[in-house]
Amino acid sequence: MPGMMGRKDVVMSFDPEDFEKVFRTEGTWPVRRGLDTMAYYRQKLRPEVFGEMGGLVTEQGESWQKMRTIVNPVMMQPKTMRLYVDKVDEVAREFLEIVAGLRDSKQELPGDFDQWINRWALETMGVLALDTRFGVLKTDQTEEAKKILALVRNIFDLSYQLDVLPSMWKYYKTPTFNNLMTTFDELTDIIMAKVDDAVKRIEKHPTAEGNQSVLEKLLKIDKHVAVIMALDMLMAGIDTTSSGSMGMMYCLAKNPDKQSKLRDELRTIMPNKDSPLTAENMRNLPYLRACIKEGLRMYPPVIGNFRATGRNIVLQGYRIPKDTDVVMGSLVLQHDEKRFTRAKEFLPERWLADRDADIPSGKDANPFIFLPFGFGSRSCIGKRLAMMEMEIITARLIRKYEARWNYEDFKVRATLVNIPSNPLRFELKEVDH
Repeated sequence: MPGMMGRKDVVMSFDPEDFEKVFRTEGTWPVRRGLDTMAYYRQKLRPEVFGEMGGLVTEQGESWQKMRTIVNPVMMQPKTMRLYVDKVDEVAREFLEIVAGLRDSKQELPGDFDQWINRWALETMGVLALDTRFGVLKTDQTEEAKKILALVRNIFDLSYQLDVLPSMWKYYKTPTFNNLMTTFDELTDIIMAKVDDAVKRIEKHPTAEGNQSVLEKLLKIDKHVAVIMALDMLMAGIDTTSSGSMGMMYCLAKNPDKQSKLRDELRTIMPNKDSPLTAENMRNLPYLRACIKEGLRMYPPVIGNFRATGRNIVLQGYRIPKDTDVVMGSLVLQHDEKRFTRAKEFLPERWLADRDADIPSGKDANPFIFLPFGFGSRSCIGKRLAMMEMEIITARLIRKYEARWNYEDFKVRATLVNIPSNPLRFELKEVDH
């Protein structure tokens, strides 16, 4: 596909053998271009904040490798993630209180329920990235909470207009571009202030070495690293997590037998609807994890993975030069009966080792078709966080409510991520016990 308005040409592939070839030849420093506007802002307008590292979302080559090497031991450590279960669950409980009040006389949620899921994801990310509560779930929001919510929403909307749709911004700084730069500025300043607050808080009340949060560990490395990672987590971890959660909730609402089976598993660790969730009791929930995995297969947050070729390669008989952007369209293949047996069915059991003989195995499909968190050294650094968030919110919702979908089939439209195109009027009926 030819590039337009200053963009590079892009190759679209729908073959998993091509996917593997691209991934296997990506080299030491995988290149994944994307948000050029964010890269411009960080490199040209705020170098005093982002410096040489820039961030995991926007950087390539050695600068990306330097940042990834610094943050990997913090972000990929299972022990660190376990420290957040109570805090993430606290946000989920508050969200469920909101949900109870949103239902109408038919026990249905409002059509804009997706905005509330986005608020839940943003509030949770405040805890994970900054050890703070933004307060965006409250009905009496502070002005700062309203501003953070508006800024994050604005960034996604404007980035889609400038980085995905045709735009002249690389030749002429359009009003939309200037609006986005101002929005980046305002959010960056807020996050820097939040990090400063955290520094003061930590100086007054230091945490024991084994219980330090992601933010505390990053601050020990470098304050700029902490700011950059907080911003990257906000940019990469809100719409993706909320999109995945909405798709999975729809799958469970449309498949009451699977939902009931999941609830039975949850009762083994949650005898009561308000039983606590802990890192320990959540260890053995294979069906919950299978539901999440199958939900991501059916309704992934993005259309596929993206990489630039690490060297000259041949795809489908065509010579593809080094540094050519490739879109690997896995979403289409994940719904293809030739690739996944019974692909149109929501079958969490396909991901279980212990399953009935008539249930196809997800492992029978080419493994490069379904990579929801990417592949290799540039795979999603927030995978553990995202899975924890989705596990906790799903456990809370399904343990307390029986979800139903009474309308036309769920549809999505692609922006920076896949989002619902029809109202999310889930019916939620509280279970008896």
